Amino acid sequence: MTLCTGSGSLPQHVYCFVESSFVRSGEPSGFEPCVWFGLRAFAGRAWGAHVMLECGAVVRDLPLHALAQHDGAEPWTPTKAQHWDCYGDQFSVVRYSYLHGLEARVRCESEEHLGAYLFTVCPMNDGYSAEPEQSKEFKFVTLRNGRFTAQPTNRVLFIERSFTDDTGWPVNIRRQSDVWSCESETP
Repeated sequence: MTLCTGSGSLPQHVYCFVESSFVRSGEPSGFEPCVWFGLRAFAGRAWGAHVMLECGAVVRDLPLHALAQHDGAEPWTPTKAQHWDCYGDQFSVVRYSYLHGLEARVRCESEEHLGAYLFTVCPMNDGYSAEPEQSKEFKFVTLRNGRFTAQPTNRVLFIERSFTDDTGWPVNIRRQSDVWSCESETP
């Protein structure tokens, strides 16, 4: 895990496609191949993806809904791609080895999609992350519909066939509200 200020690398680059209208002038339509290799965070904005195009040009700060796993993916919106804006500009990127490649059920707005876990981004050093009830990690998932999404933990259920049971979305998961210290008698 590496602390990133502003921009950072993905744990592994992703070969994908970008909607041409996000990277070309005029009115181009369709998708073109790219390599997604980095992320950028600004408070109050969507995550910004850094990609390299086949011509070698690097395009920064693309919204996640501009990217797709294949050309011709279904239309996607900023609110389906991401539930919350970034809290600040500092974050860490980690790929949890246990979760890597697991299938996931993901809530994107009011829709549910299936996909596979890519990596997690943990915001740091902002007004929300130090507060237990507000602290969130963003799970980045590639969806079966060909799109990507970054959702907080409470909008993702993992499917680990040798362990999990499909009992539906839990309604009684306790949100962390205490700050614990081994040198203090009270939580």
